[in-house]
Amino acid sequence: MIRKVILVFVSLLLLSCEKETQPKPYGELRLEYPAPKYQKFDKNCAYTFEYSDFARIVDAKKPCWYYMNYPTMKAKVFITYFPIEGNFADHVRESEKMVYEHTIKASSIEAKSFQYPDKKVYGNFYELKGQSASNLQFYATDSTKHFVTAYLYFDTRPKPDSLAPAVDYIKKDIKHMLDTFEWKN
Repeated sequence: MIRKVILVFVSLLLLSCEKETQPKPYGELRLEYPAPKYQKFDKNCAYTFEYSDFARIVDAKKPCWYYMNYPTMKAKVFITYFPIEGNFADHVRESEKMVYEHTIKASSIEAKSFQYPDKKVYGNFYELKGQSASNLQFYATDSTKHFVTAYLYFDTRPKPDSLAPAVDYIKKDIKHMLDTFEWKN
């Protein structure tokens, strides 16, 4: 009887050692978002633009400051407005300071200028790569009266690979926002 038990035990041991088990690789969820439908932002401010219906506009601390929330992405685009009162260079400097403060974590920063002379909209668009807290930033101005800045932030730790689909989606929204951006006066 003991021989049979030992024989079964040895057989099981030999059979179980045939195949090595491998740990499964860690995987991330693939995120896909709906095609945007754009609506007009037209509050009592000096500017207007179109934004995705996937986002919600929420008032912030000051007049004409807003959060463009993407609740399912846990993302916010913080939009600020400043009237230019002889301090245009200060606003540009402060906006660029906000971008380049991220050089500690960003692996690269791509800056692109844009201009829509017929609408008197000029500015810079910044894309920050790597583990930066803010992935996209821009400022838009008419260079005489108005200055708007915007910064994208996620309510999560910066994980470039995981956030890439959301960043790409919001980047397209921001580009559409800039294409439709206009000053009221």
